[in-house]
Amino acid sequence: MAKNKWQKTSRKLKVINHKLVVNRAEPLKVAVLMGGISEERDISSQSGLCIAEALKEANLNVVTADIRPNSMDILDDSDIDVFFIALHGRFGEDGQLQQILEDRGLVYTGSGPAASRLAFDKMASKKAFTETGVATPAAIEFTANTENLESRLHQLADKFVVKPVRQGSAIGVTIADDPKSAITAAEKCLSEFGECMIEKYIQGREITIGILENRALPIIEIRSKSGFYDYHAKYIDEQTEYLFDTIDEPALVAKINQAALACYNALGCRGFARVDIILCNNQIPYALEVNTIPGFTKHSLLPKAAEKVGLSMSDLCVRIIESALANYNLEPQFNRTMSNKK
Repeated sequence: MAKNKWQKTSRKLKVINHKLVVNRAEPLKVAVLMGGISEERDISSQSGLCIAEALKEANLNVVTADIRPNSMDILDDSDIDVFFIALHGRFGEDGQLQQILEDRGLVYTGSGPAASRLAFDKMASKKAFTETGVATPAAIEFTANTENLESRLHQLADKFVVKPVRQGSAIGVTIADDPKSAITAAEKCLSEFGECMIEKYIQGREITIGILENRALPIIEIRSKSGFYDYHAKYIDEQTEYLFDTIDEPALVAKINQAALACYNALGCRGFARVDIILCNNQIPYALEVNTIPGFTKHSLLPKAAEKVGLSMSDLCVRIIESALANYNLEPQFNRTMSNKK
């Protein structure tokens, strides 16, 4: 399959008073923002390098920048047309950076500030999922002053997942087999990461659905050898399995995709994202979270799902750039040789 390439005569674009205008004819220049300050810094750097290489394959002019709140000189470079955000976690996925780019009238990839903030807050996301009619595991937000917690946990479930309210990559997540263990884990989580939650453990299959331009990519089932898809299983363990076509009932596939897209739209996401779901034993999809900037490493799931429908990493990244430009009502000039498979 031929790859999608930006033409060498691509229009040079500038943002003036929050409007894009044609400047001069030369390759589009993209800055990949990566690294950052979160616990996911190393993964972000890996994602950023993969994205940069993919965009170079598409004949774009690409630069990379390790960006932090006190080191954002790259945003002052007037030659850059699009900022591709590859930061995970704090100051990358939580809306802060998006707000800065928005305030400066700069073109950037992915969801806007409001959707990013909402998706990054797992308790707020749950509320949005519930309001849109998607099942999500019941949870209690834990604070040092939470009253009658043990009694409430006994009513909530028999087994629990303790996790930070605002964190990614399964960092700080613990499985607890009883209320006392859950409270102990929550106290530790609170001291290390701040706000945390105790969620009902749902027995079932862990699946994830990539979303690209408001369309669901093929479902991936994740099977970790340890039985828990934690940070090690995500990024280090080569034995973690990522399986396609394990769910082959058309009605169930449609139900899962509908739930994933409902979550994506309930949060106001745009461009791309990945929705994590537990498919419980009675075939109900329970939404866990929406990742507005999923990984782009060799272990990452959005590129795997895109590849399944014939989109290379280069194709995927170009589509994301195109989506960012389209958000500013601008259609870039490029050869459309890519398949339109769902």
